[in-house]
Amino acid sequence: MNAMESRTLGRQSGITVSALGLGCWAIGGEWQDVEGNALGWGAVDDAESVAAIHRALDLGVTFFDTADTYGAGHSERVLGRALAGRRDEVVVATKWGNRFDPDTRTLTGADATPGYVRQALTGSLARLGTDHIDLYQLHLSDAPLAQAAELRDVCEELVTEGLIRGYAWSTDDPERAALFAEGPHCVAVQHACNVLQDAPELLDLCERRGLAGVNRSPLAMGLLTGKYGPGSRSSSGDIRATPPVWLRWFGEGGVPAPEWMARVDAVRDVLTSDGRTLAQGALGWLWARSPQTVPIPGFRTVAQVEENAGALEHGPLRPEQLEEIDKLLSRESAA
Repeated sequence: MNAMESRTLGRQSGITVSALGLGCWAIGGEWQDVEGNALGWGAVDDAESVAAIHRALDLGVTFFDTADTYGAGHSERVLGRALAGRRDEVVVATKWGNRFDPDTRTLTGADATPGYVRQALTGSLARLGTDHIDLYQLHLSDAPLAQAAELRDVCEELVTEGLIRGYAWSTDDPERAALFAEGPHCVAVQHACNVLQDAPELLDLCERRGLAGVNRSPLAMGLLTGKYGPGSRSSSGDIRATPPVWLRWFGEGGVPAPEWMARVDAVRDVLTSDGRTLAQGALGWLWARSPQTVPIPGFRTVAQVEENAGALEHGPLRPEQLEEIDKLLSRESAA
């Protein structure tokens, strides 16, 4: 892979990944919280998920991000099945910090105690069918700083033992990300970032500390894929149908929020220029935004993987396109 097509996690980790990763939340299938609210993206076909991962490998994607709680363990099992016999070709990231019931596919609560880290890791290793995790990430975005410092120290122990190669915090708080970054083997920050939701402080932190910025929600939970239009709504079993407070882009019933659709429409022509699809333009924006970015769009089908991987052929947007998008969004926000 050339410099545009690859990224290094951390300064000295030796972990190289494709500039595009894939997020494996959606392939976990349906799961819920204790109140019955959907936390997945709807029903999935495991055979299609495996085929999509194999297609991603063929197209040069080497970085896959999941979490133990996605589908209450199901996403990890599907990813492990797909990577059987090819584990040495890829970099696998997963997360811990939540407890869940795999039988009822229910999220049961958070656990930020140091003692839970090893228990969670043991479960992830078994489901993924591997003896180590390349990037282990704290999945509790607002864990207390003092407690997080202890968790960082546990991660250092796991690196020494060869159970993980590096670690990160999945958080949108620069102060929390900086705390983890003090650890010698912290190699990344996972944070939200996309055309509609920039993250200048976190991107600056990543550049100053030599960390990868693993970008979740790079397509704004689907809003930047082009599949949503007036009257569109998400299906039952999809988290977007009954969006939690943090899911800003959708309203009740999974209908795209009009103010956010207006912003997508404002930048659509720029993002789809030069032969890109809307999604490919959104990914190109992230690569142009910072050399540290590693977007991880979700997927459920081979076609989605092919479209996302196709963004690599186009590469980052040009500087003048970034400037034009900034002006258009500023104008839309002021309207």
